[in-house]
Amino acid sequence: MIDPKSFDDLAKRFTEALPSSFRQFQAEMEKNIHAALQATFSKLDLVTREEFEVQQGVLARTRAKLEEMEKQVADLETKLTAKRRKSTEKTGDSEGEG
Repeated sequence: MIDPKSFDDLAKRFTEALPSSFRQFQAEMEKNIHAALQATFSKLDLVTREEFEVQQGVLARTRAKLEEMEKQVADLETKLTAKRRKSTEKTGDSEGEG
């Protein structure tokens, strides 16, 4: 899920903020804070950067396909409108001749 290095960095920042009298417990505190953070983050519905980038790529391809299909629909609508006009003009011409 999440890069373990980020847990280590976050745990280290917490322990470095402790007063110097507690520095002797730094290693133990880092370990405990790391475990607590990892447990907390594992409960969250998070994705890795890699999973995010994969989904971002899927979305980009989907958007491109959607734009392509929108263009095709617009072209077909234009052709249909032109065909209807021609049909209406022919019908109008034949009615005027009679």
